[in-house]
Amino acid sequence: MYTNGNYTATKIFTGEQWLYNHAIVVKDEYIVDILPTEKLLVPASQHFNCLIPALVDVQIYGANEQLFSVHPTVKALESLYQYCLQGKTGFFLPTVATNTYITIYNCINAIKSYWQLGGKGCLGLHIEGPWINVYKKGAHIESLIHSPKIEEVTTLLNEGKDVIKIITLAPEVCTTEIIDLIHSYGIVISAGHSNATVEEATQFFNQGKVTTVTHLYNAMSGLQHRAPGLVGATFNHTTVMASIIPDGHHVHFTAIEIAKKILQQRLFVITDAVTTTSTGAYQHQLEGNRYTSNGTLSGSALTMQQAVINLVQHCNISLEEAIRMCSLYPAKAVQLENSSGKIEQGYCAAFVEWEMIE
Repeated sequence: MYTNGNYTATKIFTGEQWLYNHAIVVKDEYIVDILPTEKLLVPASQHFNCLIPALVDVQIYGANEQLFSVHPTVKALESLYQYCLQGKTGFFLPTVATNTYITIYNCINAIKSYWQLGGKGCLGLHIEGPWINVYKKGAHIESLIHSPKIEEVTTLLNEGKDVIKIITLAPEVCTTEIIDLIHSYGIVISAGHSNATVEEATQFFNQGKVTTVTHLYNAMSGLQHRAPGLVGATFNHTTVMASIIPDGHHVHFTAIEIAKKILQQRLFVITDAVTTTSTGAYQHQLEGNRYTSNGTLSGSALTMQQAVINLVQHCNISLEEAIRMCSLYPAKAVQLENSSGKIEQGYCAAFVEWEMIE
């Protein structure tokens, strides 16, 4: 995030078009103007070869051997932010998987403290579970998975008011009353770790309260010709968005191509990245360029920068669209598309230098 100054670049991708030899004028961390370099009245603060919008990761669990659920501290969030910046990511949602409520509350309080101290980049908290379907638990802890009661949901939402931004749940294990309650707090409800039928999923989507799907294909009822499941419902809908993990392990690159052709601008990227952990409920070990827990694929070693590269090199997606899938579209999924994901007047001054790839 840039504060005050004029930043020039040979090339700028705004999120919509390429500009050549332009300057970005920043005041108080917002873009106030974009103009040709020759029209600048004062010298540039800094010059870059190529700038793109800062990438946005709305599902990441930790970095530098500090899993956020194990280390719910300001220090861990600062470390995670620096790690994200190295991967060209300016905004992130630290995520906690199925866990005890004490752990979740600790994560909420850490984010509050991080914000109070002026911490940058953290958009809030993504809670994945424990209200998921045990049949699609993946690496989640089975003993903590359950259908929630209204009282526990109310307590959590009040504790995490303005901090919790996304809750991933299996809508078929939650009552309509609970879905309505979560939605009333302005929290994005994402269907994930779900065994919903195509009929169930479509009904939730049509109600407009479940607006996204978490890590498409993974840990959900798949597309079968007689049982289209959550994947089929997502493909067949017109507005629901879906995240996907393009690391080559969670999803075959061809399956990403197929999803992209169907979902188009509704498909966005998350890293689902974890870190080496030897304590706590989730102990992740790095195997090659992925993580496992008790022999189960448990998270990626992906960065958003590498995600862009993978989309271009392995999924036949243009660089421009790959950048949008990692910036503008995830911003839209969390209702921030009017302030993040573009280099545009009125937007946050969040842009990063990019080395061009073929």
